Amino acid sequence: MKKLINDPARVTDESVEGFGLVHADLVTVHTDPIFVVRVGAPVAGKVGLVSGGGSGHEPLHAGFVGVGMLDAAVPGAMFTSPTPDAIAPATVAANGGRGVLHIVKNYTGDVLNFETAAELAEADGIEVRTVVVNDDVAVQDSLYTAGRRGVAGTVPVEKIAGAAAERGDDLASVAAIAERVIANVRTMGVALEACTVPHAGVPSFDLTDEEIEIGIGIHGEPGRHRIPMAPADEITEMLTTPVLDDLGISGGEQVLLLVNGMGGTPLSELYVVYRAARKLVEARGATVARSLVGNYVTSLEMQGCSVTVLRLDDELTALWDAPVHTAALRW
Repeated sequence: MKKLINDPARVTDESVEGFGLVHADLVTVHTDPIFVVRVGAPVAGKVGLVSGGGSGHEPLHAGFVGVGMLDAAVPGAMFTSPTPDAIAPATVAANGGRGVLHIVKNYTGDVLNFETAAELAEADGIEVRTVVVNDDVAVQDSLYTAGRRGVAGTVPVEKIAGAAAERGDDLASVAAIAERVIANVRTMGVALEACTVPHAGVPSFDLTDEEIEIGIGIHGEPGRHRIPMAPADEITEMLTTPVLDDLGISGGEQVLLLVNGMGGTPLSELYVVYRAARKLVEARGATVARSLVGNYVTSLEMQGCSVTVLRLDDELTALWDAPVHTAALRW
């Protein structure tokens, strides 16, 4: 294992410290416990948005803290849920007086720890709503969760809910918008090579040079099946068709198409995947109204990608287009 780290036990702390130094105009980093908040938070009269999860998926979630998206993010250790004693103060820091929405990826540790933190915040008089992102169509259950996993679909959930909060919607309305995105977004991923978690020192799973894993999770969880390596168009079809089938895309829809890198795949290859995925979407009679390609929900240095499709309507499109200014997403 060769990584640009010092002590494996300090990777998250040192990484977040560096992130805060680079983006001091956007975020403030709190330590002991560690969490990241938007500069100027809490914003009076605005619903606060808080998310978080294990580190190793950067820029998720700290990279999405800022105007038009999250008010706070709570990074756990590598591939490990943050604890309630960090989530609770992040919730307080995000509370502008109109309540806080927790956006939680569907992993057992995340769900339980955010639930406990919400109870602590509510005991302090803060109203908290929770939405759970479960966009991965690959499996119903995994080693980490009951039900579908939360993966790259988290990005449009955070962006669109963040825009709703920024325009002044109340807590119930922001939560309803987030739930609408969750109901209309699906993802599936592939791994070409595994990643290595620093404290483990060995790859998180084994693939030969001739194998790929279809339906992989962002922690290296197993997917639908392991197959021989194939051309990009064939792999993209294996990812995109189940997503379109699960959404029931049949013609006339407007969609957002997101091709997300897992951390070790060059943009040139992601654009090859996007090209093939777009053809598949358009063959169904749908229109790709919005697109995003890049590394947004990664798995350390894993080679691979995921394809996400979000069914849009006029309001969701307007909220996607609304201004955002974070470290990883801005327009």
